[in-house]
This record gives sequence, structure tokens and C-alpha cells, in this order.
Amino acid sequence: MPGDAVQSAEKPVVDPVSIEKPVFDRVLVKVSGEALLGSQSFGIDQAMVENIALQIKEVHQLGVEIAVVVGGGNIIRGVKVVEAGLDRATGDYMGMLATTINALALQNTLEKVGIFTRVLSAIHMAEVAEPFIRRRAVRHLEKKRVVIFAAGTGNPYFTTDTAAALRAMEIRADVILKATKVDGIYDSDPKKNRDAKFLRQLTYLEVLEKGLKVMDATAVSLCMDNSLPIIVFSLLNEGNIRDAVLGKDIGSIIKN
Repeated sequence: MPGDAVQSAEKPVVDPVSIEKPVFDRVLVKVSGEALLGSQSFGIDQAMVENIALQIKEVHQLGVEIAVVVGGGNIIRGVKVVEAGLDRATGDYMGMLATTINALALQNTLEKVGIFTRVLSAIHMAEVAEPFIRRRAVRHLEKKRVVIFAAGTGNPYFTTDTAAALRAMEIRADVILKATKVDGIYDSDPKKNRDAKFLRQLTYLEVLEKGLKVMDATAVSLCMDNSLPIIVFSLLNEGNIRDAVLGKDIGSIIKN
């Protein structure tokens, strides 16, 4: 019967689509000023900024809420200013202004690729950035805007690593993604020691006890006290930020 023929007809086989899902809902990406140098010895390499912006866009399209803290070492480092004769507080404030320059460069590039952003500064400069207010930052994230934190903590004697740890906890990020020029953590400088051993996983205490220059001790201690994991990986490999968010085995991780 025709009805039986319809019932017995085989349905076309449809291959299941594998959809990759992020393991984190909200992340804070720490980008060092040195990473923005690219192939240059000073200033901002626009090609590198564009690379970072496109990697952030990939993650944004997964529905992940993204905050960014940028360093300023590509323009000025407070330590170098102190060595030149200025006092530490002045040098640190100069470094905070450098981070704002980098934040504006990243903001402009992100918006060129279609991502809405907000720069929130710890130092009041209303003409170029919003003041940092925790609730405002969270609201921007909820509206799927990429939030870029500038000017560190707004206080001298604190690094942008510490600012990253502080802001990550304030916005309740799930993880800090520390994007560097190195593919992870080593027991010594791999640029100076060819036999440096790669360390895939460490605890916060191991980082502190071994004096590993991953993040400064204040930042690591803050993360330890609040059980905030840190993933360290290379920014030079395209797609690494996305892979980190998807939980893939890249770089090194610091956790309890």
C-alpha cells in the first residue's frame, strides 16, 4: 500500500554537527605592552593589534563576555623611568598613561572589526574613557561589549598584572588569560636557557616559591586567595585565545 511505502522509506542520514562550546562564560585577557610591540622595538605594531582584535572577535562570537587589561611597557616602563632619575610614583603614573594609549588603540581596532567596546579608566579622563565603576563594567559585559580596563589600578606601586587580578575578581571572571610572547611557563628563561623545562600545570604556591616571573607576587597571591585560575599562553599563535576559552590543552595553567 502507498501508506506502507511511505512508512518504510528510509530517512536521509544527517551527520551530527559538532558545536564547540566555551568552558568559560566571562574571561579577562591580560595583554602585555611588550606583546603590542610586534616586530618593533618601540611603540604599537598595528598588525599585532589587528591580530589581537581578530582573536578577541572569535571569542566574542562564541558568546563569551570579555574584559581586557593592557600593559604599557611598549611605550614606557615605570622601572626604567626610576632608573633615569624620576621618583617611583611619577614613573608609575606615566606608565598608567601609556596603558591608556594602548587601550585606545585596541578599542579603535576592535570597533573596526565590528565589536562594540568601552574603555574604563582608573584615572579620571572623561574625554577619552569612562571612569571605572564596577557595576558599570559588569553591565557593559552583560550587553556583550568588550570592556578594556586602562590605567592599571590607578595607584602607583602596583603593576598591570595586579590590576588584571583585581579587575578579574571585581567582575567575577572565570579565569585570567595571560597572553604573552612565550608559549607557557618554564622553570627558567627559554630565551637564555635552551634546556629550560616547560611546566604544564602549577599551583600558586609553586609559582611563588620558585620565583617564576609569570605575574608579580601580589597578583598571584590575589588569585590564590580567590581560587582564580590563570592560563599562560602565546599570543603569537593565531586562535590561541579561542582555544583557551574552549578548554583546549594549550600553554600552562596555574590553579589550586
